[in-house]
Amino acid sequence: MSSDKITTITDSNFELEVLKSEKPVIVDFWAVWCAPCRAIAPIIDELANDYSNTLKVGKVNVDENQITPGKYGVRGIPTVILFHNGKVVDQIVGAAPKTAFKQMIDRTISN
Repeated sequence: MSSDKITTITDSNFELEVLKSEKPVIVDFWAVWCAPCRAIAPIIDELANDYSNTLKVGKVNVDENQITPGKYGVRGIPTVILFHNGKVVDQIVGAAPKTAFKQMIDRTISN
């Protein structure tokens, strides 16, 4: 992870970092061996910078943390889930352009 604005999220800190967050949280479920995950990594970094005041950005390595992805039905990666007030509000499965992620975030933040 290249951005210092990205939080490493694990099964053990998920509740604190995501469900109890004051801000909306976008969580990227990824794995080292996943090529599409690597493809969207720079986009996730850019989102962390673009939305640093209004959004928390986190990443869950699905190989190291298997409880949380299972709980949220993550079957394919990358899966990017947007949480707000402890609930899933939107998600994108698979690699997508930055505009798709921005639209998902902007719909939630503007509400």
